[in-house]
Amino acid sequence: MWEKLVLFLVFLVWSLAVTPLSIFLSRQYGIVDEPGGRKRHPTTTPRGAGVVIWVGYLLYAILVPNPGGEVRLIATGATAVFLFGYMDDMHPLPASWKLAAHLAAAVTIAWSIPVQPAVKAAVILWVTGTTSAYNLVDGINGLSLAVFSLTALTGLFLTGGPWWAVALGLSLGVLPWNYPFARTFLGDGGSTLLGFLCVSQFARDLPALLEGEGVLPWLAAMLLVGGVPVVDTLYSLLRRAIKGISPFQPDRGHFHHLLVDRGLPLSVVLAILVSLHSLSLWMAILLLGRRTT
Repeated sequence: MWEKLVLFLVFLVWSLAVTPLSIFLSRQYGIVDEPGGRKRHPTTTPRGAGVVIWVGYLLYAILVPNPGGEVRLIATGATAVFLFGYMDDMHPLPASWKLAAHLAAAVTIAWSIPVQPAVKAAVILWVTGTTSAYNLVDGINGLSLAVFSLTALTGLFLTGGPWWAVALGLSLGVLPWNYPFARTFLGDGGSTLLGFLCVSQFARDLPALLEGEGVLPWLAAMLLVGGVPVVDTLYSLLRRAIKGISPFQPDRGHFHHLLVDRGLPLSVVLAILVSLHSLSLWMAILLLGRRTT
């Protein structure tokens, strides 16, 4: 109990304190997001918040003698995911390059899980897809960070793993710098990092929570834990397939875009989507919590 509280507070303070430095350095080196096009922010905004979360997680993985939960394996995959996203923030990369990095990191995670081949294949798709899904929903201030924080809190409740306390501290420490007024963005590097950390850690935890279960409970757990980002991405893929549009073609058809375009204030849109994600996580707790009692 005390260990987790200390870890949470240490990494909360880390994010709160270091994020201003990342904002300064991002401005200095021109790693910024310019307004225009599909974007709604009115001013040039730094994209350095992801660095804070990445470095914080690396420090935990390296400095803690026995972090457990395959944290160091996850940190390795997270580094690849983050660096490809961060390079894309500086100079746009082909979508196929980023997808390949996400897939390689997902295979590494799935390979380490002692489950049947069908479940491994599902985990690869889940980790790869959700890594990208967090980037796709990162369209309004605070959404990706709020969704990630709620998911980390759920993981902490279900498993008690200290790595979830670290993740929660890192995300909540960045949140005040991203919401309500965004003084910094996660960027592609930060948003994909959140997605990967979230589901790769859950992928490591699920074998204990779903011990002896078949493929269907795994699929249900993946959908519920993925919540809003996963459902939004599945909807977007289906919508684009029906219209014959490339899945890599950006548009304003995501849930947050649809709600904003109906005239709803951003705070209301955030509340709706966070509430829906909370409902999904509550259903995940009902599914997985019975296995821990």
